[in-house]
Formats: sequence, structure tokens, C-alpha cells
Amino acid sequence: MTADVLDAPRIAQFSADDIASNIAGLSVLLHASVMAGASINFIQPYAETDAARFWTEKVSPGLKGGKLVMLTTWLDGRIAGTVQLDCDTPPNQPHRAEVRKLIVHPDFRNRGLARMLMREIEQIAQARGCSLLTLDTRTGDKAEPLYASLGYVTVGIVPGYSRDVFEDRYDACTFMYKRLNADGPLSA
Repeated sequence: MTADVLDAPRIAQFSADDIASNIAGLSVLLHASVMAGASINFIQPYAETDAARFWTEKVSPGLKGGKLVMLTTWLDGRIAGTVQLDCDTPPNQPHRAEVRKLIVHPDFRNRGLARMLMREIEQIAQARGCSLLTLDTRTGDKAEPLYASLGYVTVGIVPGYSRDVFEDRYDACTFMYKRLNADGPLSA
């Protein structure tokens, strides 16, 4: 899969081979997002070479193993965003998956790409038999109201959960879930 110049966003599922052939664009996306303050597990200083290592060492193996799904969207001939679905859950949680690394390049924010990626990843989760999705986000981040508008429910906030991207301080983290199938397993 390679990026083409398009007027409208396009979403595609990525394989490990797709990561290898699009490593430059993925690295630019991740680096720009971290530099813009996105709380996605990285802190300053952060170079594009660090971003490339993340895709090749952390994401590619999961894709090869079939336990990870990654969607990528392009806009204006560039990789504009990604999201991952981690289905590598313990044996007692086959109905659950974790949404992680929803990333939209700062140049493409506020265009509905994050919502498009989330809706598509939810459809993939349902097709894989998942009835429950979980995720976490920095408390107060722009993504938190997006997730709530998509039906994710806050279950708790952990103070001092992760280090801020720029400052030597710790931010709280909000944990959320969404039931995809009202008939799926879930009890209080």
C-alpha cells in the first residue's frame, strides 16, 4: 500500500510490509504529533529515527502475529493518521480488544479523520468478534470528548499516570470502554 494524491481521505488496513514501504511517512506522522504535544507514550527529545524504531520494532511484530490491526488514512498524498486495535488479550478476555495510538498529523486535525478511523476500527473489532473495546487517554486531552461522543464511557482516572511530553510533571489518565454488542458478555 502506498500513498496516492487524493482529494478525499482514504482508509486502508496496513500490514508489516506496508509499514516497511511507508516508514518515512509514518515516522513524520508520529514525530510531528509528539512535537505537537500528543501524549502517546513518548517524551522530548524525540527524533524521527525514534519514530521509525517504534513502527518497525513495536508495531510490525504485532501485525505479523495477527494480534494487531492498524488502519492508516491518507489525505493530500500524505499519511494523515493511524489507529491500532490490539487483540492480544488474555485467554479469559477473548471478547475484548484495546484501541491504541489514535494519531492524526497536526496538519490534518479537525477534519473528522480521527472519528473516521475510530468508526472503522470499531467495525473491524466487531467483525473479529469483539463486544468490548477499552482505551486510555490523557485526562483533559482533545481526544477525550471525541471518545465520549462515540459512546465510550469513563470508568476511572488515575492521577500521575504518565510523564508530560515537554515538562517534568505527570499527567492523569482517563480509562474508557465501549460495548459494541449489547448481547455480548458484560456484567457489573
